Parts: sequence; C-alpha cells; structure tokens
Amino acid sequence: MGWLIIILVLLALVFGPGLWVKRVMQRYSKPADRYQGTGGQLARYLLDQLDLKQVKVEVAADGAGDHYDPDARIVRLASDKYDSCSLTAITVAAHEVGHAIQHRDGYPPLIWRTRLVKWVEPAQKLAAGAMIISPFIGMFTRMPVAGLMTFFIGFIFLGLMPLIHLITLPVEFDASFGRAMPILTDGGFLIKGDEPHARRLLTAAACTYVAVSLMSLLNVARWLVLVRR
Repeated sequence: MGWLIIILVLLALVFGPGLWVKRVMQRYSKPADRYQGTGGQLARYLLDQLDLKQVKVEVAADGAGDHYDPDARIVRLASDKYDSCSLTAITVAAHEVGHAIQHRDGYPPLIWRTRLVKWVEPAQKLAAGAMIISPFIGMFTRMPVAGLMTFFIGFIFLGLMPLIHLITLPVEFDASFGRAMPILTDGGFLIKGDEPHARRLLTAAACTYVAVSLMSLLNVARWLVLVRR
C-alpha cells in the first residue's frame, strides 16, 4: 500500500503540471473570436511598437509549440494561437514577445539558458549512444567498471536538459510578469475582467517548460528500468 501511494504521488508530480497547463490553455481558448486581432497579429504589432521589426513572427512547426528562437530571432506560435483571437492566443503571444524583449535587453538568465541548451542538446544525443554501447564497452574491455562509468556519464548528461529548464524557470516568469503582463495591462489590450484570467494563463505559459521537463524525466526512468533488467 505504501509503494502504491508513493507511485501515485510521483505520477501526480510528473503529469500534474502538464495536465494543469493544458487545461488552463484550453479553458481560455474559447471563444476563439473574443478579441479583434489574432495572436500572430498582436505579436507583430507589439514587436513593431517595441522597435523589434527585425524579429519575425511565424507559425510553429507541428509539435514544436510556442517559443522564441533567439538565434533566428523569430517568435513562433502554434497555429491555434497564431490564427486565433482567444484570450489564450493573445496572452501566449505576449509571453513569447516577452522573450524577444529579454533578448533585446541582454537579459543574462536568457543568454545563459540559450548557451546551455546549445551545449546540452548535442551532448544528450551522445549520451543516449553512450548508454546503448556501455554494455559492449564492459564486455570488450573485460572491465565492467568501464561500462558502468560510460553508462553513468551518459545518464548524467541525459538528465541535464530537464535540470536546465527547471533552474531557468525565472526566465519564464520574467517573460510573463516582468514583460508581457505590463504590456497587456498598460497598453489596454485586455477586455475588462480578463486580467485575472490572463495572469493564470501567463503562469501556465511560464510553467510549460517545467511540465515538459518533468515528462522528460520518464525517459530517464525508463533507462533505469532497463538497467535493472
């Protein structure tokens, strides 16, 4: 019974944030015509007003989700945000514009995260390969310790991406409440009564990476299960 409770708690911790983010986003995605402009149009307007005309606004590729690409200098919105006039669409658009503002201002945590992600992404691919070949290393070298060390190093690198997203959570909250919320309220973009809902949406937008990171931990857990077998 004790193990069952622990498993349920762990599942709630892993899946809970993602389900909450999805629920909040869906709740305020209707009506889809609540505002006069779409998320894509608002993003373009804000960027122009902020003298960030060089930053493009595009529809994100399927599965890529809403994000700001600091290398290409592009705000990418999922099609359900780019073409929608819902509260979710304009709030998420403002959040991603917030990241563009951070980039313009040289916001150090954003710069650090961008550099870390560039370094860790290829390292993760190598890590997966190292974990796969680790048994063969131990077998061919006749040194089980060498195989275990290879696996351990790969395992550490595999868990770096979730860790990066968690420790850079302040970047997301600054984009939401240090940049996007003042723009939406001071600029009069929100319909009266929508501000509390926009705050909830901005919290969800900030927690998106946390939800993804927690889900990615399942991949790390899968490797642990394979090792025990």
